[in-house]
Amino acid sequence: MPAFDLPLADLERYRPDPREPADFDGFWHDTLKEAAQPEVLVSARPVRTGLRLTETWDVTFRGFAGDPVRAWFSRPAGVREPLPAVVEYAGYGRGRGLPHERLTWVNAGYAHLLMDNRGQGDQYGNGGATPDPHATAPGGPGPAVRGLLSPHDHHYRRLITDAVRAVTAVRALPGVDAARIAAVGNSQGGGLALAVAGLVRDLAAVLVTAPFLCGIRRALDLTDASPYGEIAAYLSVHRGAERAAYATLAYMEGISFARRAEAPAHFGIGLRDTVCPPSGAYGAFNRYAELSGADPRKEIHPYPFNGHEGGDGVHVRRQLDWLCEALDFDPRPV
Repeated sequence: MPAFDLPLADLERYRPDPREPADFDGFWHDTLKEAAQPEVLVSARPVRTGLRLTETWDVTFRGFAGDPVRAWFSRPAGVREPLPAVVEYAGYGRGRGLPHERLTWVNAGYAHLLMDNRGQGDQYGNGGATPDPHATAPGGPGPAVRGLLSPHDHHYRRLITDAVRAVTAVRALPGVDAARIAAVGNSQGGGLALAVAGLVRDLAAVLVTAPFLCGIRRALDLTDASPYGEIAAYLSVHRGAERAAYATLAYMEGISFARRAEAPAHFGIGLRDTVCPPSGAYGAFNRYAELSGADPRKEIHPYPFNGHEGGDGVHVRRQLDWLCEALDFDPRPV
């Protein structure tokens, strides 16, 4: 697929109007207040993984409405001092999978929490373990359209709340430097990390690649690829539901979260990405932190000939170097 979005020179100047609801901040303040629990952790049980250099725990924490959310928590084996932590969010349709699948961050010396996606895990990878007991509102079978006609019922209200609570949970785990927490994700995970950056005031860093839920209305005009294609397919059947759907999705808009963020930020995007069009990522990057009063370090890396895979391993190498500097962390053993 050739490049289909704006030329790079235009992307670098692209600052779209996010069309925010007047009560955007109040909506999320009330949602997170309702989710607050005196004790976020339910359990943290050591598990055997067959890995000698990594220690892993099966974690359950309280997310949206106090629902139990599962996660894998890992640390380099034998390291006892508090470590900066990476909270990672998985892509669309994925669950947390198996604990030995994602080892980059723990091998780089960080504590690592991989959050399960409630009500997902059946499309890719090796499954999940977190149901979504609230997925009964009108909408289609895919997460993007569950509860689409009301922001209070929408799947991403619950999933974004879980993502924020995951940061609270990792700070409650032993051996974590609570002042140095980074949110990381690709695709849906990138959209969640960006939402966390806009909702958690003292986040230390955010790393976002190919973020979903950024520039949602423009993306619906540009692509039929899933997940946006699932929304379009729903609206093709439920003619006349566009206004309600757009009103709901405005509360989940990544550009609005980006405007409120404060943490240093690292972005990556493939310019031939037809799943999450590059204008969404650039819109979030160009408007990043404009409402927070902060002036954080930020950078974006475009990959002109890549699609949704973006810079792949080359970009991960850049992330590793950047995060060490952003968190003032030397991962070499003492």
